[in-house]
Amino acid sequence: MATAAIFSSLRRRRSPSLQAFLAPVDLTDVALIQTLVTISSELVSCFSTKSFFFQRKNFRSLIRKIEVFLVLLECLRDSGSPLPSTAMLCFKELYLLLYRCKILLDYCGQSSKLWLLIQNHSISGHFHDLNQEISTLLDVFPVNDVELSDDVREQVDLMQRHAKEAKLYIDKKDDSLRVKFFYFLDEFENGKVPNHVELRSFFVENLKIKDAKSCRTEIEFLEEQIANHEGDVEPTAAVLNGFVAVTRYCRFLLFGFEEDEVGLGIGSQKKPRKGLITQEIADTFLSVPKDFCCPISLDLMHDPVIISTGQTYDRSSITRWLEEGHCSCPKTGQMLVHTRLFPNRALRNLIMQWCTAHGIPCDPPETTDTSADFFAAALPSKAAIEANRATAELLIEQLASGLQAAMTVAAREIRLLAKTGKENRAFIAKAGAIPHLRKLLSSHNPVAQENSVTAMLNLSIYDKNKSHIMDENGCLASIVEVLRFGLTTEARENAAATLFSLSAVHDYKKKIADESGAVEALAGLLRVGTRRGKKDAVTALFNLSTHTDNCLRMIEAGAVAALVGALGTEGVAEEAAGALALIVRQQIGAAAVGKEEMAVAGLIGMMRCGTPRGKENAVAALLELCRSGGAATTERVVKAPALAGLLQTLLFTGTKRARRKAASLARVFQRCENASLHFGGLGVGYAFAGNSAANRDSSFTGDVSVPMSMSVPVL
Repeated sequence: MATAAIFSSLRRRRSPSLQAFLAPVDLTDVALIQTLVTISSELVSCFSTKSFFFQRKNFRSLIRKIEVFLVLLECLRDSGSPLPSTAMLCFKELYLLLYRCKILLDYCGQSSKLWLLIQNHSISGHFHDLNQEISTLLDVFPVNDVELSDDVREQVDLMQRHAKEAKLYIDKKDDSLRVKFFYFLDEFENGKVPNHVELRSFFVENLKIKDAKSCRTEIEFLEEQIANHEGDVEPTAAVLNGFVAVTRYCRFLLFGFEEDEVGLGIGSQKKPRKGLITQEIADTFLSVPKDFCCPISLDLMHDPVIISTGQTYDRSSITRWLEEGHCSCPKTGQMLVHTRLFPNRALRNLIMQWCTAHGIPCDPPETTDTSADFFAAALPSKAAIEANRATAELLIEQLASGLQAAMTVAAREIRLLAKTGKENRAFIAKAGAIPHLRKLLSSHNPVAQENSVTAMLNLSIYDKNKSHIMDENGCLASIVEVLRFGLTTEARENAAATLFSLSAVHDYKKKIADESGAVEALAGLLRVGTRRGKKDAVTALFNLSTHTDNCLRMIEAGAVAALVGALGTEGVAEEAAGALALIVRQQIGAAAVGKEEMAVAGLIGMMRCGTPRGKENAVAALLELCRSGGAATTERVVKAPALAGLLQTLLFTGTKRARRKAASLARVFQRCENASLHFGGLGVGYAFAGNSAANRDSSFTGDVSVPMSMSVPVL
């Protein structure tokens, strides 16, 4: 085989995910040899003393080959003789091959036992691929044209023979354990619960997973793989969810409810897993890879997403582009089929690894909703459902009769189980979890309270569970109590989100608003809460405002003042304007809003700088404020500076609904005394853009643009 063809073959075998960024820098012959000596030496010193739980034979074989390469390189370095060009080409390939070895060894060293077991065949294949690359490299290497001692030459020849004769090796004991793990999954798939003794033998005796903490680590690693799962990778996300469910069941069946789990409840952060790219690899990068930069902002992407044209952008940049009313792809100009954004997890992982290697701070994006959507998208298998059902029975049993610490752990696990899948939410509620969670809402343990209210939130997302929660005696009052006096910020925020979820049912809106302290607490959270807390509060208030009987209650509770104040707050202004547009439909609501000094100015500010939906809601609120608020309020709106120009802009560039509202508001002004003098410049724009809209909206219907982004978070 010609030398060029061999190297072409080597390049074709490389993993495409990382190798595009691993080209070696230009080095002199001496510097390249020294670099290879350093890399080989570090690999040998780092891994030769390690003992892998799986892949032992493959691991030892690879390390032995690297040791031989180290001997070869040290011999050439010490001899100082010039090397032929073919040898230098081989060493450049060796540079990349050694890093692929490091990536695989790091991967095996950092992965969990269960993941390595599931991937046993695939990882064995990776070891075999490296062995073949070594064999091909040695076939090309001009061993007879370089100065080597007889001992070194003999070692190289022996390694070449072994590499050429080696076949794919899969450890039989490892594979039997893998088959056993799949057997447990099949048992649940067939509606059977695996034998307790067999489960203990598998996890404790064979895998040496001997406590709850180790089991939790295994579960979290598998969940991480699901979150980063690519569609064409085996096993599927649904199968991985099944393995997570089986492992979670065994965690409680075998190890009970240990107290050391409790500390994971508040503000727990998973330790960032070490990236597979090291500083040495980072040093071969000359600049930020172009593919890592957003085509809009040209900055490094933090949360890359894919749009319908297949192009990738940073989420914040493309979201801003879409909110500005654009319907095309910024890069290609193609019209968008839809505006849904899909996470580009493969690129995000590469960016985070690159940042880790360069020491650049790179916080992972807030993926609560994204992860939840991904988990939900992977339809659960019957095995996962049955294993989760068996786990839920153990958890609820602890909630009913366990010690405080065990109850706290059980609440946390129910929270996680209810995070995804309507099946999980349905059988958890059916098994009787809600009454026990209600009791924990009053707990003096902040972890127990936070987990119980978040579990209640996740359960409430399933529509049939809403009635179970509302019908449970004292449950609504307990949720409001957490909203008012919760022991942690997250507990208070999740209580607000729970009220938002429950208020999706029209009949419950009045009941929630009438609950003592509920609206006051939501208004308070909207004023002084965190960004997420304000979002939870304003969406709940928006829902409550859609019930006409709640208007007076919201005024008395100070919600109107809080909503007016939120008009200038990014992230909640759109919903605040929408709620105000509903409240001012009634005269008492219009009077209350009219008394707020900053109401008109805030709504006009929304018309100037808000999102397209925010502008719709703002002009709708001003229109109904004039219709219901009386002459004094109308005059106040009419005399507001810059309103005429903003109306003209909306009549030309606003959405269809915004143009209709603007046209109706213009007619109201025209009927006002002296309006023609104050808005003399309005007629042209109104006549041009508003004629057709005016006829369609001769009497204001009061409809409000409901923000499509509003959704219940799963936590």
